[in-house]
Amino acid sequence: MDFSSVKATLDSKSYEKVADVCDNLMLQVAADGIAYQDDWPYAIHLLSHYYVHDINSARFLWKSIPSSIKESQPEVAAVWKIGQKLWLRDYAGVHEAIRGFDWSQDVQGLVAAFSELYTKEMFQLLLSAYSTISIKDTALFLGMNEDDATNYVLQQGWTVDPASRMFIVKKQPVVTEQKLDHSKLQRLTEYVFHLEH
Repeated sequence: MDFSSVKATLDSKSYEKVADVCDNLMLQVAADGIAYQDDWPYAIHLLSHYYVHDINSARFLWKSIPSSIKESQPEVAAVWKIGQKLWLRDYAGVHEAIRGFDWSQDVQGLVAAFSELYTKEMFQLLLSAYSTISIKDTALFLGMNEDDATNYVLQQGWTVDPASRMFIVKKQPVVTEQKLDHSKLQRLTEYVFHLEH
């Protein structure tokens, strides 16, 4: 079976496109009646759905994977463990599941990219949800030890209160761009003119 399109997408680090490439390829080989289950890169396919936040598609894919594959390929089961933690919103568990398996060369790049993306998303979650948060909880959410989490958030402008061992979250200023569209301005002028006369 030819997985060159999947490999090319992975090699180009276009991880946001991998799920679509895998889905389309799966539909194509299924329509052609080609037996693909034994050779299919299920670990990559599942991870690619996580990468684009499509947990439901990952769940349906998991249900379609033959039991023999689930039992004979520990990497597929390890990827599914990440999905279970995502589904349960076990933020620390996601990081543990990522670190808890020795990933193959084919999957390492996607796992690393997903881990980095997930850490950034967790940081944005903390940024929007907290004004102060403990060092311990921050480390748990970011999947780091306390020293690494402290360095990470200090680089983002947060401050630390050593007495309470709490971070003071620095909210990012919200930048909004207002684009002045001449047609909108013209309509507004006409509307105001109409109201006044």
